[in-house]
Amino acid sequence: METTKENKMGVMPINKLLVTMSLPIVISMLIQAMYNLVDSVFVAQINADALTAVGMAFPMQSLMIAFQTGLGVGMNALVSRYLGQKMPSEAGKAATHALILTALNYVAFFIVGLTALPAFFSLQTQSEAIAGYGVEYLSIVCCCSFGLFFQIYVERILQATGKTMLSMISQITGAVLNIALDPVFIFGVDFLGIAPMGVKGAAIATVTGQIIGAAVGVILHHFCNKELRLTVKSFKLSFGTIKTIYSVGIPSIIMSALVSVLTFGMNMILKAYEPAAATVFGVYFKLQSFVYMPVFGMNNGIVPIIAYNYGARKPKRIISTLKLGVICSVMIMLLGVVLFELIPIPLLNMFSPTDDMIRIGETAVRVLCLSFPLAGISIVLSSGFQALGNGVYSMIVFILRLIVPALPFAALFGMLGGVDFIWLALPASDVLGLIAAIYFMRKMHKCVISKMPDSESSTEFQSI
Repeated sequence: METTKENKMGVMPINKLLVTMSLPIVISMLIQAMYNLVDSVFVAQINADALTAVGMAFPMQSLMIAFQTGLGVGMNALVSRYLGQKMPSEAGKAATHALILTALNYVAFFIVGLTALPAFFSLQTQSEAIAGYGVEYLSIVCCCSFGLFFQIYVERILQATGKTMLSMISQITGAVLNIALDPVFIFGVDFLGIAPMGVKGAAIATVTGQIIGAAVGVILHHFCNKELRLTVKSFKLSFGTIKTIYSVGIPSIIMSALVSVLTFGMNMILKAYEPAAATVFGVYFKLQSFVYMPVFGMNNGIVPIIAYNYGARKPKRIISTLKLGVICSVMIMLLGVVLFELIPIPLLNMFSPTDDMIRIGETAVRVLCLSFPLAGISIVLSSGFQALGNGVYSMIVFILRLIVPALPFAALFGMLGGVDFIWLALPASDVLGLIAAIYFMRKMHKCVISKMPDSESSTEFQSI
């Protein structure tokens, strides 16, 4: 067996390790959330149709992120496990397979960008203006998405080896550049000879930031990430490795894709009640990303920690990581609830809202934020399932949270009480998701964690 020195994920105290691993990712994801917000704020200044179009583009953008993030989760779990088992060359082979799969992801969405977008928008709106803005924006985002796919790939490689500070630098570079270029390309700069490009400019700013962020990540990995090297010369394609990556990755892809299904389905339901309701829902997703992104960032630090210690057979560290993750997640989400309940109208005012958006949005924001703490616990426990190699449990929890019964509830509540009642569907679904997450984690503890050699940890999870 190959030997290498012990990674910090196996020896550093959990409190310090989680901060070290997660804080850089949290900061970078907050900046990413800021980019999403600023992008929509600038687009809203074009007109309401442009803002609606970008909101309707969100499910397709989420789907791209879902495919690559799911692949990254599967790669991270396998790479970190191999590193925990002191098998760096096997970790390099897994990362090389994921690189090939990343390229295939890009090709698939390049084809979508050339062929499927008019039909995608026609299902959501009958407005030619909104559909026109949407196709103009999303065609650029899809066809130039190689920056997005390879940026996520290299960030996950850096995270898998504990180099989260380098991952932060890559993501921040792309996001800050995106924010800076948004007003330049959307509104133009006369003295630079740049004409106003509207939503097309927003798309160009987006893909430019992603491409530069990916390039920075590649450079940082090459020069600073000596623990993991891609296997090129002796590489042989292994369908067994691909299957192992996707055994965790596919459930994660499905989970992340559920966000796309949810937003698309909610847009279809809401447009039957109030024209502004779909716009409000899109705006809410931009706002709630400031609350969810820190939790997702923390989870990106949690997954390699748990996967590494799973490979190293250190159950006590797995349990401590989960406990601390749940506590931090709930605290973040409760702060989000307080913010959304206290100042919903100032939050909405950032998007140049119409009177209808304010009227609908105030209720929507106050109701939807009630699900934050419930979702926070479910998300952390689901990350534990992924890191322990059981992505199916994560998939089931997310299906209960986001699709069954969220969309049927939304349709039913709308018939019973109109658009204001529709928003209750998401908190109701998160209750079911939380119940399932707790049940599955107890089952994982009994069948997997407690059976590891370190028997002193076998009863510690019962308090979660």
